[in-house]
This record gives sequence, C-alpha cells and structure tokens, in this order.
Amino acid sequence: MSPSRAWPASINPVSALGPSTGPSRRRACLQCLRNSHRLFSSTPRQETRLRRNMFRWLTGPGDVFREAPSGTPNYLGGYTREGFKISDRRKKGESAGAGSEAAAENIEDPEEVDEDESGSSPESSNSSSNPKSSGRPTALELRPFPNNIHFRSPPVLDEETREEIWRRVMQEKKTVRNVSVELGVDMNRVGAVVRLKEVEKQWIRENKPLAVPYSRAILAMLPKTSYQAQAGGNNRRNTHESINDLPVHPATTQQIFHLTSESRVFTRSDAAKIFDPTLLPADARLPHPELIEMERENIDGIPQQERIRRAQDRAILEEQKRLTVIQRKKDYDARTVRKIPPQTEGGHGGRWEWRFKNISVQDVGADGRAPGGTGWRYGVPHQDRKRGQIKIPTKVG
Repeated sequence: MSPSRAWPASINPVSALGPSTGPSRRRACLQCLRNSHRLFSSTPRQETRLRRNMFRWLTGPGDVFREAPSGTPNYLGGYTREGFKISDRRKKGESAGAGSEAAAENIEDPEEVDEDESGSSPESSNSSSNPKSSGRPTALELRPFPNNIHFRSPPVLDEETREEIWRRVMQEKKTVRNVSVELGVDMNRVGAVVRLKEVEKQWIRENKPLAVPYSRAILAMLPKTSYQAQAGGNNRRNTHESINDLPVHPATTQQIFHLTSESRVFTRSDAAKIFDPTLLPADARLPHPELIEMERENIDGIPQQERIRRAQDRAILEEQKRLTVIQRKKDYDARTVRKIPPQTEGGHGGRWEWRFKNISVQDVGADGRAPGGTGWRYGVPHQDRKRGQIKIPTKVG
C-alpha cells in the first residue's frame, strides 16, 4: 500500500485539484460525498423487488396497454401473462396444450372456457353470429379484472343508437314501450336517453360547449351496442339488455307464512293478494306483458298474421286506456286544483306557478298511513324480521 500523499501546509488540497468553478463544483463535490456514504445509511437507495417487477411489466407485457385501440375494449382479461392476446393466439391455430395453458392462466372456471369457445368450429367460423369472426369482443376480453372472473364489462349505447331512440320518441311520436321492444332497450334507459338528448340539443341551441372529445374517447374504450340500419326498412335488432325483468315491489320484501290446503291451486294472483290486496300478479306487473301473450299464442300454434293482428289490437286498446287515464287526471285537477300563473300584466303570481288543493285530514285513514293522504309517513319498516316477533300463523282463519 502506497503511503498517503502529504500536501504542503501552504497549498489548499481543493485548489490543487484544478481551477475552481464556483458553487456548481462545490455542489457536485457534496453530491458525490453524499452518494459515497449512501450505502452506509440505514435506508439505502435501492429498488425493491416489487418496483423492479412493475417496471419490467410496464416495458414488457404491459406495453400493449400504452395506447388504447380504436373501437374495442383493451382489458387485462384478454391477454396472457406474457402479453399475447388470447383471440390472436387462437386464430393462429396454436397447439391444444398451449391453448389450455393460456386459458388456465387467465380463468379458473371451466364453464367460462366452454362458453367462450362455443361456436368456434370450422363450420361456424364464417358465420356472422360468431363473435370472433364478426369482430365483437369475446367473454375473456370483457374482463377488466382478471381475478374477478364473474364480472364482465356491460355494453353501452353508442351515439347512433341514442340518436335513433330520440328520433323515434320525439319525432315519430312512438311510445317508450314500443321503442323499448323495437330496439331491445329497457324502458327506464329509453326515458333517460331521451331526457339527456334533450339537454344536449338545448345546450347546442344555447352555444354551450360539449365534451365531445372526452365522450368519444370513453366510448372507444368500452363495448358498445350499435344500431345498424339496412336498406328496405329491414333493420337489424341488437338486443342491448333484458327488457322484461320483474321489478321488486316494496310489498313483496316482507316475509309471510301463509297456510293453505294442499288441494288448492295456488297461483301468482293468490300470492299477490297475500302480500297486498291491491297488488297485481307478476304477469301484470311486467314491463312488457304483451310479449308474454305473444309467446303463449306462438306456443298454441296461432298463425303469425293472426298474432300480429292481435298484438296491434292490444296496442291500440292500451293506448286508448292511457289517454283515458291522462284525460281523467286533467279533469280531476281542473276541478280540485286552483292555479295562480306566473306574474304577467296585472297578475300576482310572482315568478312561479302556485297550485292549491283542498285536502281532508280523514284521507290518512284509521292508521294514519293511507297513501292517499297528505303528509303520509313512508319508510316504516316491517316487523317480520324483528327479534321476538311471532312469525308463524297461530290460527287458521
């Protein structure tokens, strides 16, 4: 080991290293000093294993998510752990062992594999109903969370379908029920689309800015339900969602034990009367009961032309009933409600329209909870699930 170099007392060691460059050189020397002693610190500046794995994934398999493709979702569930797209690997015709290994990496439920691979035979590969040949995303590609195999990203309505819904309701004056059946969209969603389109068109008339680029970017990354208009009026119907689900009535949320004889035919109408004497049966509370009638007529073997004629007659009768109810409500309001219009020349209504109606304290009923009374108290819970309550019948009426 060579002895350390001794400097004369008249020479500064820092100035002997070279010309001074001012504060920048001093900062550089201090930084080098800090870095040289960094390893002896209690918290060394070293990358952790998780951080290294994260950057390795971002520059490797995760590079496919850097830019979103146009018009199709790009979720984690559609790729293997190596970053290969499952649909592309199947199209290339890889071996069965490699295909099963890729499927095992992404899903654990064997039923999902059967559902995703259904219809992938050579005879049906050229059919337009096959999602792989038509460009629609498969079941695996609709999973944004690979660990949650039961969640799939639901489709949304594209801009053309929303515009078509608004046109049929507002311009063609069709009912919400008919538009729901024609386009396969729930009635609540049809009403929401019409209201939002009216707000959008009002903003356009008022020259208010719209977030069109943001809307297009979001729609490009989500699965969509499109309306495809064809020549000759034969429009292809793509069902967006189930339109005939039975809504949950508040009266059916309670737990009831009802005794009945074994020989009695207990129907849905009887069950509805047990929950509430004024509750309609399930067949009558469906959003589209006419679809049930059409299916029954189809099972009975009635010809198609006769089924169409009956459906048209039922639609006309339903429209007449609806108009009758609206007119009856208008006549009732005209008799019982006194209106004060907004302030005009000589008026005294101010900026708002005031409505006054005569009421009676007897409208609340004997228990004070009648729905027709003013100030009816709602939200009182049932006593069927409360501890200490007798839940089974104690006598047979």
